[in-house]
Amino acid sequence: MGHRTAAVAPVHRPVRLGLRENWAQFTLLVAVTVCVGALVGLERTTVPLIGAEVFGLTSNLAVFSFIIAFGLTKALTNLAAGALTARFRRRQLLLAGWLIGIPVPFVLAWGPSWWWIVAANVLLGANQGLTWSMTVNMKIDLVGPARRGLATGLNEAAGYAAVGAMALFTGYLATAHGLRPAPELIGVIFVVAGFGLSLLARDTAAHVALELAQHPAPTGEERKASFATTFARTSWRDRSLRGASQAGLVNNLNDGLTWGVFPLLFADHGLGIAAIGLIKGLYPLLWGIGQIPAGQLADRIGRKPFLNSVQE
Repeated sequence: MGHRTAAVAPVHRPVRLGLRENWAQFTLLVAVTVCVGALVGLERTTVPLIGAEVFGLTSNLAVFSFIIAFGLTKALTNLAAGALTARFRRRQLLLAGWLIGIPVPFVLAWGPSWWWIVAANVLLGANQGLTWSMTVNMKIDLVGPARRGLATGLNEAAGYAAVGAMALFTGYLATAHGLRPAPELIGVIFVVAGFGLSLLARDTAAHVALELAQHPAPTGEERKASFATTFARTSWRDRSLRGASQAGLVNNLNDGLTWGVFPLLFADHGLGIAAIGLIKGLYPLLWGIGQIPAGQLADRIGRKPFLNSVQE
């Protein structure tokens, strides 16, 4: 009589919320965020100089066009990402963001005109809008409501530390090898690594379902809120949300100005590319490091005290 081999049922791990309970997936997503930040960090030192020195742009508006293209696309992608999460899983959107980012390093390295660089920044904006949003959302899903501040802080720290490190590194690469193509082609490594790590990540839909099951369901009025109603509430009707939106606007405006102005300003004052990269790298590095204690404190004392201290 032959021996029967019993079918082994797949073992399903219980879904739990918390940083300790999900440390492996959380760490994997932190590594993905490093790749996300590194890709945008490619541009922090060299691209404004490419516009002025390679393509001979003399208009500040023309030089800033790549930042405008990036910012508008990222903003619209962030807006769309919220709605898309109702139709697609976060991991699917994360992978889509990496696929959109594949051409970016190549176009930055060999684009034949400035408008190719602008087009690359449209793709980069879509890439960042999907990948950065999904990594932070997935981390928040994993840890649950009690550690959201820390999860966001670790996400921003990883991303902006990578931005700063790449701004510094590309400055030294450009000094040794020129503004193109070597500094930009480093981005290929991060696109491949980011996509590969994202394939290993598990989706967090089960964690979202678990958290929703632990809280009251939204009312019918909340579920049916239109885009216009939500926009009005976050932009001016709700005082707390309005303050958060304004703080984010000013923060990103300052970042965009330093992105475009500083390399050209420092170059006009005789600084070399390596020195420009050092200065450009320090800003996001310090910004990123400060996110960790800020996120942890936000979980303990709340978010609003930090906004109030800045506004005062």
